[in-house]
Amino acid sequence: MVPVANAQRITPRKMPIGTLVRPFQEFAAQETSGGILLLACTLVALVLANSPWAQHYTALWHTPLRVGLGGFELGGDLHFWVNDAFMAVFFFVVGLEIKRQLLVGELASRRQAALPILAAIGGVVVPALLYTSLNANGPGSRGWGIPMATDIAFAIGVMALLGDRVPFGLKVFLTALAIVDDIAAVLVIAVFYTADLSWGALGVGAFCLLAALAANRLGVRHALPYALIGAVLWVAVLLSGVHATIAGVLLAFVIPSRTAIDQHEFLQHGRAVLDHYERATQTEPFDILNDIEQQIAVDALEDACEKVQPPLHRLEHGLHPWVTFVIMPLFALANAGVSLFGDLGNVGVQSITIGVVVGLVLGKPIGITLASWLAVRIGLASLPDQVSWKHVHAAGWLAGIGSTMSLFMTGLAFTDDAQITAAKLGTLIASLCAGIVGSVILGRTSTRSSGPTSPETAKASGD
Repeated sequence: MVPVANAQRITPRKMPIGTLVRPFQEFAAQETSGGILLLACTLVALVLANSPWAQHYTALWHTPLRVGLGGFELGGDLHFWVNDAFMAVFFFVVGLEIKRQLLVGELASRRQAALPILAAIGGVVVPALLYTSLNANGPGSRGWGIPMATDIAFAIGVMALLGDRVPFGLKVFLTALAIVDDIAAVLVIAVFYTADLSWGALGVGAFCLLAALAANRLGVRHALPYALIGAVLWVAVLLSGVHATIAGVLLAFVIPSRTAIDQHEFLQHGRAVLDHYERATQTEPFDILNDIEQQIAVDALEDACEKVQPPLHRLEHGLHPWVTFVIMPLFALANAGVSLFGDLGNVGVQSITIGVVVGLVLGKPIGITLASWLAVRIGLASLPDQVSWKHVHAAGWLAGIGSTMSLFMTGLAFTDDAQITAAKLGTLIASLCAGIVGSVILGRTSTRSSGPTSPETAKASGD
């Protein structure tokens, strides 16, 4: 969240627990923290998968876990619950971010959205074509969606390491590009990685969406009704044959984006409540546990603060730490464990690894840079302020960090263990190479603050 200018910071009373948790709070507040934790969990998974405890590591994620209510029971192993249930929450937050960007963000304006949208299309199409050219008639043909994805947590984390030297416009460009990239990934999952459809389950899912939309129109702003509807929607989509994570994105688009009260009402009500609270503290000593008037005033102010925030913002803000520090690390632990000593000698399996590496390492920077250049060249878009073509090229390399989304697509594309291992290995190799090259290019470009700020200047300077 962006701090309010000139706002007075409230300093809470010092508690012993504050000394213990402050280092963790400071770590969580950093832009790089999510990427660091994700990288650490990826390394832990790799170490465990290639250690004497590899069998125990594998057995852990195949531990069965069943959830039931009445006569209905849903079962699966821990790997299933992480990939299908927890990741539905991840995609729900992605959907909230997409909706916010479409309403008020970088995708709200046609002119602003043109560059990241076209760049993302180039960054999706070229990697898929390169992968397909290497696996068109082989056993890995279904994996063409794997090199399409970008891991925004890692990409933004690498940018954050360079601090203020990276132009703000480049961060906005890469974030918007990753959002469009996520939209493409969701469409690919829904259309191409879907099993046989159950129209009855799809009908139940459609009814849940209509119920959530009706709740939105009726002015329901509490999260609980949407959570209950979302749980039924998730089960319906799971049973329909469409991947269950799509339920998260669908639900996000019917979450209310309007506030229950407007700014004028909030200011009037807030001032009245604070005046009431002040009068209560003047007549009685400050003892909120015993003073009912103070309690009423605090509850009323809390209610007003909740009503002035759109549910979309509250849910995105509230779930983001859980996604960043719980769900994505768990996903990395469950999916990044690749045995480096397995049988990867098969030519068909090798072509999967090569296809993923080529798609992410070459396809992403080529597709994003070329599509951006064409968009600016024909006048559909312009480069952001203080962003040069070298910046765009560096962002294209950083977009080649597939990690979370590529690993997720791997589980949808393949069922054979050797193919899954090959695709995961390709993702990890490509993400490492893309991250290193992208950070080096960006670091060298960002040290020179006199870079061109427009396409004409860029052309004149040879960028």
